[in-house]
Amino acid sequence: MNDKVLITTIDNRGVARLTMNRPDIRNAFNEELIGEICDTMGRLNADPNVRVIVITGSGTAFSAGADLNMMKRAAGYSAAENKDDARRLAHMLSSIYHSPKPTVALVNGPAMGGGLGLIAACDIAIGADTSFFALTEVRVGLVPAVISPFVIQAITVRQARRLFVSGERFDAAHAEKIGLLHKCVPADTLNDELEEVLKNLLLCSPAAQDSAKELIRSVSYRTPNDNVMEETAGIIAKARTSKDGKEGIAAFLEKRKPNWQEK
Repeated sequence: MNDKVLITTIDNRGVARLTMNRPDIRNAFNEELIGEICDTMGRLNADPNVRVIVITGSGTAFSAGADLNMMKRAAGYSAAENKDDARRLAHMLSSIYHSPKPTVALVNGPAMGGGLGLIAACDIAIGADTSFFALTEVRVGLVPAVISPFVIQAITVRQARRLFVSGERFDAAHAEKIGLLHKCVPADTLNDELEEVLKNLLLCSPAAQDSAKELIRSVSYRTPNDNVMEETAGIIAKARTSKDGKEGIAAFLEKRKPNWQEK
């Protein structure tokens, strides 16, 4: 049995798979797991050989959110210590959200609280139809503060207003309906669906994917006024003259695969 709290593998395609490995407590976050995810994301984000990052859980759950023992310790922290503790979770989510690589949440089972934040921080989320979800913080006198920017962006303000204040459980079909999951599939086909997602991601230019992610962060929720149009014109002009832009267009015209695809 592997005693690491995070198991990381990288296949010959450059697909990195991070498996949260605390199955006995449903992969709940403690200080060690949060630190491992942060450190690993830092290494993978900087590795040019890594194309895609997949995050999943071991056992039957994705993540139950915060470890109760960690929460007990936090109850005795000072205000400054509590803020530092919350910053570590924020840094973990940010390392996923701001990754230059496509990130995929492979939701193999239930996700609660911070587990939802991790899903929302990923670019793509596919989940087993047996999964269920809840933001239960208000039921224990807390609020989903650190995860809120990621979750609200994923599910919209209107959905958040219900789920943040009710703490109610919802199933995978509803998670897909509100945008937390991009696709809900039978549990026994989850890895097959992942392969379809990876197939599409690996056809694309890594540099262009990084730029596309930055583009979304740059223009989201902005009015398409003259300033925004000027910015986006500059972005596409830069892309057309980039190394991958030139290679991609040349490959298309020459009816061959670009150099980032497997030959």
